[in-house]
Amino acid sequence: MRLFRYFGEVPGPLRGGVIALGNFDGLHLGHQAVIGEAVRIAREKGVAASVMTFEPHPRLFFKPDQDPFRLSPFRIKARLIEAMGIDYLYVQSFDRDFSQRPAENFIDEILVDGLGISHVVVGFDYVFGRARGGNVDLLKSKSAGGGFGVTAVAEKKSDGGPRYSSSNIRTFLIEGQCRAAAQLLGRYWEIEGRVEHGDQRGRFMGFPTANLPHRDYLHPKRGVYAVRAGIDHGAETVWHDAVANFGYRPTFDKKDLLLEVHVFDFDEDLYQKHLRVALIDYIRPEMKFDGLPAIKAQIAKDCEVARGLLKDHNFAPGPAPFVPVTEA
Repeated sequence: MRLFRYFGEVPGPLRGGVIALGNFDGLHLGHQAVIGEAVRIAREKGVAASVMTFEPHPRLFFKPDQDPFRLSPFRIKARLIEAMGIDYLYVQSFDRDFSQRPAENFIDEILVDGLGISHVVVGFDYVFGRARGGNVDLLKSKSAGGGFGVTAVAEKKSDGGPRYSSSNIRTFLIEGQCRAAAQLLGRYWEIEGRVEHGDQRGRFMGFPTANLPHRDYLHPKRGVYAVRAGIDHGAETVWHDAVANFGYRPTFDKKDLLLEVHVFDFDEDLYQKHLRVALIDYIRPEMKFDGLPAIKAQIAKDCEVARGLLKDHNFAPGPAPFVPVTEA
């Protein structure tokens, strides 16, 4: 997948492709339907399939002081988009000037003149442009004069459940409902980052942990989780069962949020390794203990519970621990 950060950079031979538009935070099953339709149309037409997304997320641009909400920071989002067979990713900078661009100008200057698109694919409720003045109807009204087609993908819902939306997924994760979030995402939600040095308390107690700072993500419910830990080995990610604590570690009066991951049956050094952590099941809330013996006893119980929960899952093969097809 080739990445462009400015629509004016696109060389002539790449014009005429199909593009999917959206923020795509989380790349849930509704987003996948939009991008999948763009790929289908592109292959049918024999042209390139592309995605345009926006950085920073517009919500963050307009309200920079709000609590973290992102499900998929850019690195994760780009990886998931590439895995769907996209040829080109256009990352449009969302700044003050762009936020004031009228919807008609976005169509004429960027989509038609800049990218020369032949077809646009969006979700049924997609809005864009200054004051959210553009929508599917505007795209369709401009399509004949602009020489492009438009497809609006209908609303998607899980079987008998809530609609696929980033807002619903955020709510589930804040409530600790990992499996409910996974059913909308099409995979278990992940946190990833570079492992940092900690205070070594876990190793001292016999449960060494890999410590991931938590900066750019939504804050899930604080507490202990059964997780899958993916350790990068070049282009390959090797997955291991693990247990993790997300929180402030109140026993030690810590003030910074941290994800501490104990990988089962693993004794290699993970410092500075890139680690992916998929939240599979919520075990219990964060607790304050009277001392190290109490913490050690509780961690042992948590490990036992996590092993049991993970054993009950039938993880599909692939680059990530996707939603199980069946339960064991």
